[in-house]
Amino acid sequence: MPTLLIADDSMFQRFQASKIAKEAGFTVLEAKDGEECLRIVREHRPDALLLDLNMPDPGGIAVMEVLSRELPGIRICVVTADIQETTRARCMELGACVFLNKPVDMGVLRQTLAALV
Repeated sequence: MPTLLIADDSMFQRFQASKIAKEAGFTVLEAKDGEECLRIVREHRPDALLLDLNMPDPGGIAVMEVLSRELPGIRICVVTADIQETTRARCMELGACVFLNKPVDMGVLRQTLAALV
């Protein structure tokens, strides 16, 4: 069973995404901030990461910068309310394979996760 790490400072967002990810066949891990996200990635090496950009200590972009050096192959699905093209371009440059805007449509998330399996 593939493993997905959901990194978001919103407990509600983690809960919703976790439910859909489990339905899609993932084992789910959760992180509430960037520091916890990096620790869990290093310890558990998940197959994919659902990453909120606007979270504390450090934010999503900083997490992606670290991961691009340490684990360049991890599949990252970025979730954010930031719709700027420069943000999207930077995320793709750092290895994001999917970019979802908040609020996330649960049907789109379901399709995205199914494609990651």
